[in-house]
Amino acid sequence: MTSLSAAAPAGRLFPSIWKLIRLRLLLTWNSFKHAKTRRKVFTILAVVGVLVFAGFMFFLSWLLLGFLNSPKLTQYVGFQAGSFLQSVPVLVFAALFLGILFSSFGVLLQALYLSGDMDFLLTSPVPIRAVFATKLLQAVLPNFGLIALFGLPVLFGLGLSGHYNILYYPLVVLTMVAQALAAAGLSALLVMLVARIFPPRRVAEVLGFVTATLSILCSQSGNLYNTLGRNVQISGSQVNGVFALMMRFNTLWNPLNWAGRGLVDLGQGRWLSGLLLETVTLGLASVAFIIALGTAERWYYTGWAGMQVVSHKKKPARIIQTQVLAAQPISRNENAVTARMKGLLPAPVRAIIQKDFMLLRRDMRNLSGLVTPLIFGVFYTFMFLRPGGSMFPDTPDMPRFLVSISQLISAYGNIGMSLFVGWMLLSRLSGMAFSAEGKNYWILKASPVRSGHLLVAKFLVAYLPTLALGVVFMVAVSILQKASVLIFLYGLLATAMCQAGMNGILLAFGVAGANFDWTDPRRMNAGTIGCLGQVLTALFLPVSFGMFVGPLLLVSIFNIPQVVGYLVGLVAGVAVSATCAILPPYLVRKRVERLAES
Repeated sequence: MTSLSAAAPAGRLFPSIWKLIRLRLLLTWNSFKHAKTRRKVFTILAVVGVLVFAGFMFFLSWLLLGFLNSPKLTQYVGFQAGSFLQSVPVLVFAALFLGILFSSFGVLLQALYLSGDMDFLLTSPVPIRAVFATKLLQAVLPNFGLIALFGLPVLFGLGLSGHYNILYYPLVVLTMVAQALAAAGLSALLVMLVARIFPPRRVAEVLGFVTATLSILCSQSGNLYNTLGRNVQISGSQVNGVFALMMRFNTLWNPLNWAGRGLVDLGQGRWLSGLLLETVTLGLASVAFIIALGTAERWYYTGWAGMQVVSHKKKPARIIQTQVLAAQPISRNENAVTARMKGLLPAPVRAIIQKDFMLLRRDMRNLSGLVTPLIFGVFYTFMFLRPGGSMFPDTPDMPRFLVSISQLISAYGNIGMSLFVGWMLLSRLSGMAFSAEGKNYWILKASPVRSGHLLVAKFLVAYLPTLALGVVFMVAVSILQKASVLIFLYGLLATAMCQAGMNGILLAFGVAGANFDWTDPRRMNAGTIGCLGQVLTALFLPVSFGMFVGPLLLVSIFNIPQVVGYLVGLVAGVAVSATCAILPPYLVRKRVERLAES
């Protein structure tokens, strides 16, 4: 076997890297050149917007640094901000290294294992090391550009406000590039270690699920903070504590701080310590990048990184002959349950339901779609049940109909929250029930399954998880709200029927706009027709909810017995919801037979 040095001579490394980068830039330029005019205009506007934003960030950082040096802030906080400003480069470079290290993980996982060009590049007449260097650059450049867009204006503004010498500015850019490459190299090694143990596609699904969950939590943290925090006043001592906490990270023993401390020392004229720290930082970053690049090349060249070693313990053999008499009652019970299920659902319906539930359980992308409505529901329910959350103030001169509306919302608001959570979940499960089959739909089409069986199975696959989530949600909120048994049962029935109506509408529009040609799961939606189904269900939701609770409001205003309101709401709500649950799927049953036919 030839050595690695012979396979990738050093003299051809940089020209090969430039050749691969030039080809990538050429592909980008050709995509832009042959794109539609509207896309070209949007691209040009986006580039101009980024440049304007960079200038705005520089101006904003200049104003902020001037404010930190102002005497008014010193009087308000109680200490000079100069010591804190010296810690700013340390914080920026530490955030740069950690941000590139973690953000490049997903990009490199996609580039090294899930992209279709890696096998082609490894067999092309270019050095393997050039391929990995190009992949690292492609992975690090977007994240590096995003971080530099915020970090460079702050660091340059700090240099201008502190009158640093001219050597500070080019070293800022050089240090940022060196740390970004070192972080990307270490991230590539981490990707290979993880991909050797776990399947890369499963890692990507888990990573996407965790990222989506964290994004939802962060996006809703502001609403939660506004709900909890009332009359929040920021004092000078609190600002002083924040500054002191951030300054604690500026310690000499942490290698991540050496880059920032060295640049500050060089900018302020402390040449000995500054040159020493900068030399050590650049040397460590270069060594880390070279070692990571060589190790990644060696692992791929020897085939180590392409292997997935997953060890499973051998399951013990089942003992079938022992305890036969004790197992007979269980077997009889199981046979009774199975026979009852066979009487309710035909065999094709049960098979499709079992297949779809198995797919929902094993695919992390589907799991993220199940968790997202739950997170939103918990946040908004917490906001709804917070103290003082009444819509109208409780005063003696309040009109009677407003008091009735407030009491009705307080009693049955949990139904609205449960329906909102169910609507988000049904939009994913029911609206994309047929599109989720993708190019494998021909298996169902070739199988002896009737269109009615397929519609019933898809209806139940979307309806049963939504109903279960709604029941759990209703029970939890009713316990917290201390609702009566009558309100809970009526709300549970209203939730089940309204969800059934939404499910029927979304399923029908999902059939009408079924898309089986997608390769990216994020593009499996039903397009304009699917969006129309979501809009109609968003309109149907308050109508069906009003059918159940509207009569209760009317009987409360006109002093009619409450039982009349319950009966009228029950009849009207069940009739409307049952019609929407049955009629739309029935109308598209013929279209199911012609799906995936050109």
